[in-house]
Amino acid sequence: MSQGRSLRLFLVDGTPNGLLTAEIMNWTGHVLTGPRSKLAELVQRAECARTGVYFLVGPDPDDSVRTRVYIGESDDVAQRLKQHNRPQEQGGKDFWERVCLITSKDQNLTKAHAKYLESKLIQIASQAGRCLVGNGTAHSYTNLPESDRADMAFFLEQIRIVLPVLGLDFLRELIKPSKLVMESVEQPVSQSPRFALQLPKSKERAQAQEVDGEFFVLKGARARAQWVGTADHNYRNLYQQLVSDGVMVSDGSEYLVFKDDYAFSSPSAAAAVLCGRAASGRTAWLVEDSGETYAAWQDSQLNGVGVKPEN
Repeated sequence: MSQGRSLRLFLVDGTPNGLLTAEIMNWTGHVLTGPRSKLAELVQRAECARTGVYFLVGPDPDDSVRTRVYIGESDDVAQRLKQHNRPQEQGGKDFWERVCLITSKDQNLTKAHAKYLESKLIQIASQAGRCLVGNGTAHSYTNLPESDRADMAFFLEQIRIVLPVLGLDFLRELIKPSKLVMESVEQPVSQSPRFALQLPKSKERAQAQEVDGEFFVLKGARARAQWVGTADHNYRNLYQQLVSDGVMVSDGSEYLVFKDDYAFSSPSAAAAVLCGRAASGRTAWLVEDSGETYAAWQDSQLNGVGVKPEN
């Protein structure tokens, strides 16, 4: 079992939608985040005058289902954020709705450190595939002594721990079921049994597995070739987006096939895309070995858990 961490959150103005700071025990890093509407307050804080890296986060203008992230660095973040806040025709960026700034409490981050972190963060976000990285071509920056690179590796590890806690998961590694089979994964990973779903009026069966809380439809699964449900259903846009992105492609038959494992937000989202209409994933997905529904399997996990006595 991995060791626990102590994370300190502080609501700067006492409201959940305002500025927020976050720190991890025994880490020199400091996180400041807030909505774009609070930018005037954010840039007045002392952290914004330090050297650091920052993230601009918002929906992709060309694809509202997907998140766009711009990753930058500066030794005067306040000034850089003011530039990004300008209208797009004046060199600013329109898409972002939230900003997150990472600096050092001991102010030992140098410009070289920040450029190295920016380069690594762009690489990590691109490889994770959870967002559209808005930086364009990333330049690798490796001009750091070996000892500094080791320090920055630890710094990066802490950033990747704290950001998902704040609802920013674009740096979190996407651990696909196929990766668990083909590669050894160092970190502890929770995984469910395999589930199966049979398409309506068809003999086609798709497979899925839950890994670290994410519900993956497995590579090779077949889905209906068109959306047959109501036109205004929430998952219709997701279905169309997966077709547009090439996640589901035609294989010459009457179905679409998944090119790779794909993570859905819920079993119902996965079932709806496969069936081309609204579907209850909790009852449509069945455990392959036992035939029990996803809902029954989940209940069985709860029934086997007792309450730990207080010390």
